[in-house]
Amino acid sequence: MRLPVMPPVKPMLAKSVKEFPLPEAVPGGVLYEPKWDGFRCIVFRDGEEVELGSRNERPLTRYFPDIVAAAKEALPKRCVVDGEIVIARDGKLDFESLQLRLHPADSRVRKLAAETPAEFVAFDLIALGDDSLTERPFGERRELLAANLRPTSSVHLTPATDDPATAATWFTAFEGAGLDGLVVKPLTLTYRPDARVMFKVKHERTADCVVAGFRYHKSGPVVGSLLLGLNDEDGQLRHVGVAASFTMGRRKELLDELAPYREGAENGHPWYSSEWGPGGSPSRWNAGKDLSFEPLRPELVVEVAYDYMEGNRFRHTAQFRRWRPDRKPESCTYEQLERPLTYAISDVLAGRR
Repeated sequence: MRLPVMPPVKPMLAKSVKEFPLPEAVPGGVLYEPKWDGFRCIVFRDGEEVELGSRNERPLTRYFPDIVAAAKEALPKRCVVDGEIVIARDGKLDFESLQLRLHPADSRVRKLAAETPAEFVAFDLIALGDDSLTERPFGERRELLAANLRPTSSVHLTPATDDPATAATWFTAFEGAGLDGLVVKPLTLTYRPDARVMFKVKHERTADCVVAGFRYHKSGPVVGSLLLGLNDEDGQLRHVGVAASFTMGRRKELLDELAPYREGAENGHPWYSSEWGPGGSPSRWNAGKDLSFEPLRPELVVEVAYDYMEGNRFRHTAQFRRWRPDRKPESCTYEQLERPLTYAISDVLAGRR
């Protein structure tokens, strides 16, 4: 493979903002795009050679043979394209099915590729032919991408708009299809690998959850994350995710705050020998990660911020807001959660609103 931009390349990133910038606030204007929730991927194609690079520079090629085949059909013969690998099921993005692809057995990967084929959503063009486009403005790169991509049922050009009103509609309506916000890209922006120079606006909501355990931090005997639960309609406490991102000082304080709830926690804990607990299966991204947990009596209630749900769990790590001593654990149910309107991925890609 000989391209003007060679792998590995760390993709350009976005920094979180509370409100998306208006075009007049950014010199040269901006373009708004849906924020896809999949595996970030840079596709390198040189004729029949195709390589798929991930955000952490690990190759994804062996896990997505269907994307390799689709790239040969839809992308220019020599190019480097930034985008997202997604899997859609029942009109919504299915991140769990995407994770299942990270399997060591090639036969299993190919079976899954046939049963639940992945799709690639392209949103930036880094190289074309013998030319590197990294120093050209994003507005020009977007036009070249639109002109040279041959969309198929498996490869798409992400929708984009320069109209803030349309972007605001997308932010609300597209969430039901599993998208988690907007990405705002200055039109004059050159491609800057591993730099947070774009903007992203994500959904944020709050929920009151039961704290039924914790995991230690990798650095030592302090709290790494709180394990969160919600009660289903049958009164079963289901593990829904974790709250993390504490300072080291706060991690030490939490260990003392949780100490009283560790006494007798093993007796009748709702997550011992339960399919609704945090489990102990290895991480697909880090096979050596310890997923064991320290149980707590399920009596503490915490308010956390989250972006959205995937099935019965928080899609991303929740953020600690405050303790809720005024709430009883049994009152922490799924009914409190806001459910976005359903919106089909096919409509998003077709630009229907």
